[in-house]
Amino acid sequence: MTLASTLLLAFAMSTDAFAAAIGKGAALQRPHFREALRTGLIFGTIEATTPVIGWAMGMAASRYVAEWDHWIAFTLLLLLGGHMIKEGFSQNDDEADERPTQHSFLRLALTGFATSIDAMAVGVGLAFVDVNIVSTAAFIGLATLTMVTLGVMLGRVLGHVVGQRAEIVGGVILIGIGTLLLMEHLGMLA
Repeated sequence: MTLASTLLLAFAMSTDAFAAAIGKGAALQRPHFREALRTGLIFGTIEATTPVIGWAMGMAASRYVAEWDHWIAFTLLLLLGGHMIKEGFSQNDDEADERPTQHSFLRLALTGFATSIDAMAVGVGLAFVDVNIVSTAAFIGLATLTMVTLGVMLGRVLGHVVGQRAEIVGGVILIGIGTLLLMEHLGMLA
């Protein structure tokens, strides 16, 4: 793989995480750069690890991963998004102004994993191509770190505009990402 194709792959793998990060940033009470960077590091680490896992699984698991990755991602994003929507509707007006200043590690890790399952499938495919998986995974992780950090900060603006129901918007974004992934893998999107 050339450097240009590696960079394109890295940014393509980070787009789902970027969209999810916008939702995560919108659900927070004015997230600061430190929280955006923390979120980016969690997502980036997961996104860099999953293609290596997929690459290691190689041909033995390629059929399994390819058949189920979209269902796993869809289910996780649906559950996480549904939880965010439920939380948004259960808030009263006083609680809406008291949105958290950061998300739990577990919530970020689950979202990061859900948006990186496609990177695992890509890693399986990379096992059959002459590629340095370590540098490719590093590029994917750095692209995701950058895009997620920017996404959380963009979500900060969106959260300020949307106001008290920002968590609902974040949940809808996660469900939308999961639905698009499912539709793409089922061939519903050309």
